[in-house]
Amino acid sequence: MRINELKRRLHEAGAGPLHEHRVLRLWSHALPRNSGRRLPESFFPSSLLAALPGIEADLAALARIHSVHPGADGSERLLVALADGQTVESVLLPREGLCVSSQVGCAVGCQFCMTGQSGLLRQLGSAEIVAQVALARQRRPVRKVVFMGMGEPAHNLDNVIEAIDLLGTAGDIGHKNLVFSTVGDPRAFERLQQGRVKPALALSLHTTKADLRRKLLPRAPNLTPEELADECERYARATGYPIQYQWTLLEGINDGDDEIEGIVRLLSGKYCVLNMIPFNTVDGTGFSRPSFERCKQIARTLLDRRILTKLRYSAGQDVDGGCGQLRARVTGTREVRMPVRL
Repeated sequence: MRINELKRRLHEAGAGPLHEHRVLRLWSHALPRNSGRRLPESFFPSSLLAALPGIEADLAALARIHSVHPGADGSERLLVALADGQTVESVLLPREGLCVSSQVGCAVGCQFCMTGQSGLLRQLGSAEIVAQVALARQRRPVRKVVFMGMGEPAHNLDNVIEAIDLLGTAGDIGHKNLVFSTVGDPRAFERLQQGRVKPALALSLHTTKADLRRKLLPRAPNLTPEELADECERYARATGYPIQYQWTLLEGINDGDDEIEGIVRLLSGKYCVLNMIPFNTVDGTGFSRPSFERCKQIARTLLDRRILTKLRYSAGQDVDGGCGQLRARVTGTREVRMPVRL
């Protein structure tokens, strides 16, 4: 289901703008219908009251929590079952964050991300994306939503933008606390600036070498790191939010001194922060993470060179922390994706 379809049903049932906002707010916050100062009977028109049970049942059927896997760091990995039997993952992060999925599978095929190895199975509807937030809010407060789970949000742009619009309005998520993560699709740079809710932007960079990036992200748009940085800088200046560059540290691949120099050349003076994430090791992928000391050395060197750098670790690594691993245990496939601990 798409949110625009939900709005159409509400309109057909006699809902005005204020009624629509309240229904969407209650749903996205996982609140009962009688929450608030005004009782539904005194606020909603009778035609909407008659239609609400069916609408609420359809929303509840969109997704359910199949299983919960708590991590020692305070995270909780949620395996979410969709109405058609497919599953995706959401991750409740420390400090009231949530990582959501936008697709079942992924078409980009990043070499260090096994989620994409099985390809794209289907898109999530915008209501299915928001349903992940509603399910998470049944468990704890959510004040930040990052689109860093399964899937490439730019490949499901209409649905993701609809979800962002609702979360940034009725969902009460601050716009800078909605983080759209992408490998760098030009359509995303253009569309995100046009919406009334403009999220923060995270770019999966991973290397400053154009040829290496094409190998690591074989089906990402064919833009050079310089072209991507220029697009990102324009978005950062237009929105007032720094770009979050994502860099998965792969031992012997993108952790050398040459990459450090490349980062300094590429990002000096840019309005950004560089998130370096040691690879979430999985047997059989052919990649490994650098030593902890090397990771710290890279971050210190970049900070000394005036590149704002943060060394991050994926949340929930003790419970199959790479997004897709939990789903793989259920489906029998091997998939990995890393939600970033923010």
